[in-house]
This record gives sequence, structure tokens and C-alpha cells, in this order.
Amino acid sequence: MNAARPGTLTLWNRMKGKGGRGDRSPLGMWFWDIDRLLLLLALLLMAVGLIAVGAASPAAAARYSDDKHHVPALFYLWWQLAWVGVSLPVLFIVSMLPIAMARRFALIGTAACVVLLIAVPFFGVERNGATRWLNFGVSLIQPSEFLKPFFIVTVAWLLAMKAKDDALPVVVITGAMTVLVGVLLMLQPDFGQTMVFAAVWLALLMIAGTSPKVMAGLIGCVPAGVLAAYLFYGTARTRIDAYLFPNSAGAEGGSDHFQTDAAHATITAGGWRGTGPGGGSMKFRLPEGHTDYIFSVIGEEFGLVACMIIAMLFLVVVVRVFVKLLDEQDEFRLYAAAGLATQFGVQAMISMAVNTGLAPSKGMTLPFISYGGSSMIALSIGMGLLLAFTRRNPFVTRSPYIARWSGE
Repeated sequence: MNAARPGTLTLWNRMKGKGGRGDRSPLGMWFWDIDRLLLLLALLLMAVGLIAVGAASPAAAARYSDDKHHVPALFYLWWQLAWVGVSLPVLFIVSMLPIAMARRFALIGTAACVVLLIAVPFFGVERNGATRWLNFGVSLIQPSEFLKPFFIVTVAWLLAMKAKDDALPVVVITGAMTVLVGVLLMLQPDFGQTMVFAAVWLALLMIAGTSPKVMAGLIGCVPAGVLAAYLFYGTARTRIDAYLFPNSAGAEGGSDHFQTDAAHATITAGGWRGTGPGGGSMKFRLPEGHTDYIFSVIGEEFGLVACMIIAMLFLVVVVRVFVKLLDEQDEFRLYAAAGLATQFGVQAMISMAVNTGLAPSKGMTLPFISYGGSSMIALSIGMGLLLAFTRRNPFVTRSPYIARWSGE
């Protein structure tokens, strides 16, 4: 047996230290601490989104073309590629933030986004009957999309502070914040986003161990809130009427029901296997097929099996996060990660429910899949924060049961 040449073992050990678990550089520590499966799932959803936007782009381009303006067939795909190119560095940079810096970033982001949300009714740009965007010259920005991850982390921070000061009225404080955001959103109007904020707030209170009596009272207020919205908020009444009473709905309600009917017809047109990429025809009759109803376009061209796989991907993301949090000891990280995962899952569930006709039209994008710059960048910030809060040192001993199911 030949002896190793001098320096061979030393070189091998150095290589292991540089690229393996012995690498203690900031980038190396990030790579080994990050939840690589969660990151892979996010990247996979982005890739699926590019394919879906590519399929929906010709129909959207035809819809927005006229005698004066011709929109190229793949216009929305090229823009989505650009947004992904901007979003990926954002996701990676945010995921590298230390916990304290991530918390500070979210608090500042919450304050800034609330100010922008207040400005929307006065300086906003109207699209499709709603004023939700601010024009910053280069692009339109939707403040509510960016507010979601920041708001969740801020609420998680306040709930975690109660562990240090039990007298802190966190339910009142966070409830007032949620009401303020809800009022600003309904002025746009954006009833769907209001429901997402309210649902995540209730979920965080439940996770934080809020008194059962308080939770029962808050959940009992939900039907009263829906009834009040129906009686005094025209947008909610129109959409509920269009969903429950399609034959008696007015013109506007009929338009809403046309969208859900068109979405249902599109998603079922391809059957289980789909018509194939570019083979769909129903998508040309579908409004906003590249954004709110992209799940229906996927169903037509790639089949219901593809829709089921995408739904499973969203479920795996949420389950993965909650499994990793089963033995989390830090209240702030627990609440923040759980809230971000809940928001991700609730938004996906609402979007898919609307596309399948199980919920009224709400104008909700499908995370990482629907076209949109604000949505893509905001979701990348949220996923980056989620990756930051779920980072684990692989050398720390974990429970065998947790390690087996979380992949550590």
C-alpha cells in the first residue's frame, strides 16, 4: 500500500473545512443552518410560476392589446423573469439576516408600509375598479403585499413580549393594528386581503396561547363581522350576492359570477392530463388569467393532476415549517415563523378556492406562481424571513422524533 504523498491529507481536510460542515464562514454557516428543503420548495414554486405565466401570457396579451397598443405574446413572461431575477437576491439576503436584524427590518417595514397604505386613497392608481397601487415611475407598487410579512413579524414580536410582561394588553394592541389595516384595505377596496390579515391575526393569538374565553369571543365576532360587511360594505355585498344568488345578482355581481364561472370552465377544460402547453383555448375567455386565475390556466393546459401536485407543494411548505417548530423554544421565532407559514398557506388556499368556485372572487394571487412584481418581491421577503426564523444549527442535538420528521 503506497503512502500518501505529503500534504495530501492536509489538502483534503482543508477542502472539507471549506465546503463542508466545518466551514464557519458566514456563507458556509448560512448554507448549513438554512432549511434547504424549504428553500428548494420556494425555488420550485417560482419555476412552476414561470411555466404557468408563460402559458397564460398569450391570453393576457391578447386581452390587453387594441388597435393602438399591441402587447407581445410573451410580454408577461419576460417581465416575470425580470421580477424573479430581482426577487431571488432579496430572498437570499433577507434569509441571511440575524434574528435581531430581521425583527428590526420588519418593524421599520411595517411603519413604512402603513404610511404608504394611508397614501393609497389619495395618490393611488386605479386598475379594474380598485385603487391599490402607488406609481413610483419604474413600476406600480402595492403596499398591502409588502405589509403582510412585516405585519406578521411585528405582531409576533408583540405577542412574544407578553412572556416578559404579562400585563401587556397584546390582544388589544394587535387587534387595533389589524382593524386599522383592515379599514385602510377596505377603502381600496380589498376585502380579500382584509380576510387574510384577520385570519393570520387570529391564528397567531391561538398559537400564542390566548385565553380560550377571549378566543371564543373573537371567533364569535366573525359571523357578526361578515354580516356587518354585507350590510354596510358594498364590495362584500356584491361578491357574496354574486356567489350565493347568481341569478338575481345585479350587473356588477353578474360580472363577478362570470369570472368564477369562467375560471371553473377553464380549470376543468383540460381534464386530468390537460391540453398541453399552449393548447388551451378557454384561457382566452378568462379575465386576469395571468394573475388571479392562473390556477385555472394550469388546470386547462397541464391538467387537474398538475393542480393537485401544486396544492400538495403548498401543503408541504406549511407542514414542513410547523414540524420544525415543534421543539422551538424561542417564542418570537415560533410566532413569526408560524404566522408567515399560515399567511402563505391561507393565501394559497383562498386563491385556489376562488379558481375552483369554492369561494367568491377576491382578487388573490397564488404565491410565487401568479404574475406580479409586488407580489413576487413581497413573497420573497416573507420567505426570506421564514428561512431566517427557521434556521437551525445542525450540530445542536435535537429530539430524535423531531429530527426524523424535519429532516435534520
